[in-house]
Amino acid sequence: MRYSIWNVLAQGLTGHRGWKPVWRDPAPQADYDIVIVGGGGHGLATAYYLAREFGARRIAVLEKGWLGGGNVGRNTTIIRSNYLLPGNEPFYEFSMKLWEGLEQELNYNAMVSQRGIINLFHTDAQRDAFVRRGNAMILHGADAELLDREGVRRLYPFLDFDNARFPIKGALMQRRGGTARHDAVAWGYARAADALGVDLIQNCEVTGMRIEAGRIRGLETTRGRIGARKVGVAVAGWSSRVMAMAGLRLPIESHVLQAFVTEGLKPFIDGVMTFGAGHFYVSQSDKGGLVFGGDIDGYNSYAQRGNLPVIEDVAEGGMALIPALGRARLLRSWGGVMDMSMDGSPIIDRTPVEGLYLNAGWCYGGFKATPASGFCFAHLIARDAPHPTAAAYRLDRFRRGLMIDEKGQGATPNLH
Repeated sequence: MRYSIWNVLAQGLTGHRGWKPVWRDPAPQADYDIVIVGGGGHGLATAYYLAREFGARRIAVLEKGWLGGGNVGRNTTIIRSNYLLPGNEPFYEFSMKLWEGLEQELNYNAMVSQRGIINLFHTDAQRDAFVRRGNAMILHGADAELLDREGVRRLYPFLDFDNARFPIKGALMQRRGGTARHDAVAWGYARAADALGVDLIQNCEVTGMRIEAGRIRGLETTRGRIGARKVGVAVAGWSSRVMAMAGLRLPIESHVLQAFVTEGLKPFIDGVMTFGAGHFYVSQSDKGGLVFGGDIDGYNSYAQRGNLPVIEDVAEGGMALIPALGRARLLRSWGGVMDMSMDGSPIIDRTPVEGLYLNAGWCYGGFKATPASGFCFAHLIARDAPHPTAAAYRLDRFRRGLMIDEKGQGATPNLH
């Protein structure tokens, strides 16, 4: 069924009795050409682009829970391409361009809203760093604009511009940045992949890998053995556990990243805003709630919940930026399990096991990378060669000393 305004009107006039399930719920087949482990945004996007762009068939996506129940449904919805380094900026700009046409391509309302993002700066040195970042963005085809103090004030007059410790001196703005509805992105890719014949297998946890003579032959799952010629793993914070089944140790650690939402308020934040003197970022949802977050919890964990000291730290950053935030009631918080690489940049690469491919290490950038990650991972799996925009995301770059040090992440809080 193709969605359109005419379809919505017709269904409304007939009691909405004609809507069909968005995707099938098939039983797993005995074997597939390609199996993607992980039914989040990256895994679903990979399966879609494998079928749509590269003509692959007999594809399955295995998800241990339900589609969209992992990190893709546990983030702060921000999309942007305001990166600095050559290894990252072209990739995230490629992703931004895919975001801009995503809803039309998938025929699904992912609520992509290019409302703009500003990164505030508070010192002359920080201004100079943002000027350099903006120039790098422009050189790679992205958009960037430097706002002075009055330019920021025209957008957000309620900020604490004369804070004694963190006076606001300006901001780097990317007008094409913004937000998208996180779980709708997963649903849109799932629906489109299913329409191309991809089997979406829910409640199917991988418990082992069948490897013979250095080559992947299939997977052991809670729903039986599934054969596969190629396997792509895109499971975010669980990458280390899944790849350990193949005898591989990854240069990543798993940490909780918390996010928060307040009660509904009247609209007053049009875009996305980040605090330059602390790790705090905020936007306002269509329901009126302020959606915000900050640093990861500084210890290793697979729990999808965080601790109180980080909540306090994030609240302090918000209060320093927007004093009135202290009067808003916090409704809920949640946590995603981040796969933190040691250089803050992802991995999209083949592994030493023939036919086994890895997509991991996304740190804070996983959601905004969803379209490009799926496209580039599909390219790698289909052609056994990296996509040009992901050529730097090699698994062995840490051993070779070719890190993409956008921002050191890992487990060391003083590096965040």
